[in-house]
Amino acid sequence: MNSLLVEEMPRATSVDFTDDELCVSLSDGRRLAVPIAWFPRLVHATVAQRAHYELLGGGQGIHWPDLEEDVSVAGLVAGRPSVEFDATRH
Repeated sequence: MNSLLVEEMPRATSVDFTDDELCVSLSDGRRLAVPIAWFPRLVHATVAQRAHYELLGGGQGIHWPDLEEDVSVAGLVAGRPSVEFDATRH
C-alpha cells in the first residue's frame, strides 16, 4: 500500500518590514518578502502599528490588532494579496 506524504505548510516565526516589503520569517528557514502595497492597511500604518502583531494558530497567520488586519501564511506563500489591493493602481 502506498502512503501519501502530506507536506505541512511552514509557519511564521517573526515579521518585519522594509520600506517596500512585508517580510516574514518561516519555520522552515525561508524568509518570504512580498510588496507591502498588497496590504493597504499596512501601507498606511505607523511603524509602531506595524510592529504590534500577533502570530495566530502557532504561526499559521499574522494579526495586527490595531489595524484589524489578518494575513495567512498560506496566502503569502501562494502569492495572494489582500482583497483590498487594487492591482490596477499599481
